[in-house]
Amino acid sequence: MGERPNGIREAHAHILAHGRSMDMVQLADCKRAEDMLDAIAMATDGRSLVLAHGARPEAWETPGWPASSDLDRASGDAIVAAWCFDYHAMMVNSEALSRLGLDATSGDPPGGELGRTPDGELSGVLYESAAGQAWSKLEPKGVDPKALARAIDDLTHQGFQEVHDLKTQPGLGETLKEIGCQLSVTLYPLVQDLPEILKTHRDWRSDQIRLGGGKIFVDGTLNSRTAWMLHPFADGRPEHPSGMQLMSDAAIEDAIKLCVGEGLQLAAHAIGDAAVRAVLDAAERARAPRGSVRIEHAELIDEADVPRFAELGVIASVQPCHLLYDIEALRRACPARLDRVQPIRELIDSGLQPGRAILFGSDTPIVRPNPEDSILAATNRGRSDMALADGIAPSQAITEAEAWACFDADA
Repeated sequence: MGERPNGIREAHAHILAHGRSMDMVQLADCKRAEDMLDAIAMATDGRSLVLAHGARPEAWETPGWPASSDLDRASGDAIVAAWCFDYHAMMVNSEALSRLGLDATSGDPPGGELGRTPDGELSGVLYESAAGQAWSKLEPKGVDPKALARAIDDLTHQGFQEVHDLKTQPGLGETLKEIGCQLSVTLYPLVQDLPEILKTHRDWRSDQIRLGGGKIFVDGTLNSRTAWMLHPFADGRPEHPSGMQLMSDAAIEDAIKLCVGEGLQLAAHAIGDAAVRAVLDAAERARAPRGSVRIEHAELIDEADVPRFAELGVIASVQPCHLLYDIEALRRACPARLDRVQPIRELIDSGLQPGRAILFGSDTPIVRPNPEDSILAATNRGRSDMALADGIAPSQAITEAEAWACFDADA
């Protein structure tokens, strides 16, 4: 049995979003579209804006979002925006579409998609940048110190001494300093925000708060079928049968060079095996120094690419706990590639040192930041009521000691 280290690291969190999510309508326990509609209907009483998160339409008894007309009936006159738990797809009602200026004549934004019904009308489901643009117009603006403090308190309660914040909002560093954050926090803003943050980070950096690097999004997610895959999804959308490439190869390489030039890391969101390969290829072309590139999620990795992490010195920042939530989606989306899902055993055996070159986190608020969830998933490859043999790629299981070592902040 492995022992929990004295100091543990949450290597992939969204701190402000975690704090904000505590005030949102919770949809994680919904098992059917009807449950979501009931939760929305209850929340609209006396409210003009309802924000929700945690929906898992892929895992519902009948997979799929509710009909737009049903959401409209449940929400009345309120504006409603409900995130899928992966924060890469969102469903909004007609009031929200009107506020956003979207209708059947609207085109898809770059890097995004407006979901449509068979007759061409908007379904209310927004994917990738379409969801992000909608959220930027609907969410509360600025960094809320109370929400940030709630998140820090919760992460401290979970036992973390160190947290990496991926997709850091401008102003977060200053607010962390103002609230007297006692956690060790490393920040990774989007690469496009990095030049502006570099101008101010000397004002807020400290022994507890530091700038780690920049972040990019190379693809989407499995649940939204927007992860960029080497092979088509078994049930992919016709417009994007193999998911979505959200950055060109040249742009990935440029982002690496920008961060390396500033003495920082590049953190690349890459879930599908094609996205993972694209980042590895870019790191190789850029001759990135060892440890200067980290791939976030890496949920599917082609067998040929596993040894390249150690060869190139690329860090694997993974979230085993996602297996507990993605089992149904994985089995439907890529049944012939399940052996390539989170090949943690192979990554360690290829030379990645737990806690240094392979890091564990949760991606909260995508899932809860309880490290025990990742320990379970990494060792059992499935939920607690499942035998190892019934999990996803059971040959990739690691020991409990190895799993805790991936959380070790002192490794």
